Amino acid sequence: MSAPTLATRFTELVGVKYPIVQTGMGWVSGPALTSATANAGGLGILASATMTFAELEAAIVKTKSLTDKPFGVNMRADATDAPERIDLLIREGVKVASFALAPKPELIAKLKDHGVVVIPSIGAAKHAVKVASWGADAVIVQGGEGGGHTGPVATTLLLPSVIDALADDNGVTSIPVVAAGGFFDGRGLVAALAYGAEGVAMGTRFLLTSDSVVPDSVKQEYLQRGLSDTVVSTKVDGMPHRVLRTELVEALESGSRVRALTAAARNANEFKQMTGMRWTTMLRDGRSMKKSGERSWQQIIMAGNTPMLLKAGLVEGNTEAGVLASGQVVGMIDDLPSCAELIESIMTTAHARLAALRTYI
Repeated sequence: MSAPTLATRFTELVGVKYPIVQTGMGWVSGPALTSATANAGGLGILASATMTFAELEAAIVKTKSLTDKPFGVNMRADATDAPERIDLLIREGVKVASFALAPKPELIAKLKDHGVVVIPSIGAAKHAVKVASWGADAVIVQGGEGGGHTGPVATTLLLPSVIDALADDNGVTSIPVVAAGGFFDGRGLVAALAYGAEGVAMGTRFLLTSDSVVPDSVKQEYLQRGLSDTVVSTKVDGMPHRVLRTELVEALESGSRVRALTAAARNANEFKQMTGMRWTTMLRDGRSMKKSGERSWQQIIMAGNTPMLLKAGLVEGNTEAGVLASGQVVGMIDDLPSCAELIESIMTTAHARLAALRTYI
């Protein structure tokens, strides 16, 4: 790759050439995409929430056979076998553990004691402060433009609020911040750096590469979409979830709550069988979430709906029966480069923009 490097505290922390992260997308971020990103100089992250323990073990071994560069694994801190998965990461020498929900301080400490970099994703400044105090090495901050589960605040406001909350009197954050939600090219990377971030993370942009194993027919469905062709729905699993507008999503948005809940319970049972999760564990976790006020019982039941609907769309290519998570950037993407071509393009554009900005200084 000919693009010059761009070193930040984040690249030095995780040992990559460029400050670009490919996020852990369920059913999408497997060994092929993760290793292609790593080989191109970015940080690729395996998505393990939709994998059994054995599948994750095999995916890590496969990824290591395809790259000798650092990569990460995205995990659920509340998974029944989270301790075993953490032991697996340590044993296999995985560089980064990322989390959608922050792990407890003792899990962070264990990972760090064994040289694993811990990077939770957060959606509010107060959460960034909390995980930093627990020992997290960096945070990924996703604004509302991002695909999948997302919050209501745009990246342009969420990102500076997090940076301000973590910054000292000199404006330096206590840990590196990586910006996500709305990024797809070198201009976005430069904008994130200007805010004070030290890298960007992208999901939809990496999904739409030639290295992604998503069926070509599904990729074409994405490429046809514009900036207004996503919606944040709470009908998929009870939580705000940015997805492509499809006939299924429109039906979920306008359909019977009882019918949707019945279908969700059926999918939750299938997901339970696929992952080996016990009903007692699901009910225990449900009671915990209910007690904390995080979710209603309807939302808890619907939570198991997401993986199966995403699998139908992103793996099986059934856009009529599945859901297609997507960031708003889908409306800005019209090609399917390789990960190497994508990262080189981002870095070339970023350096050109930085050079142009220097003419104003």
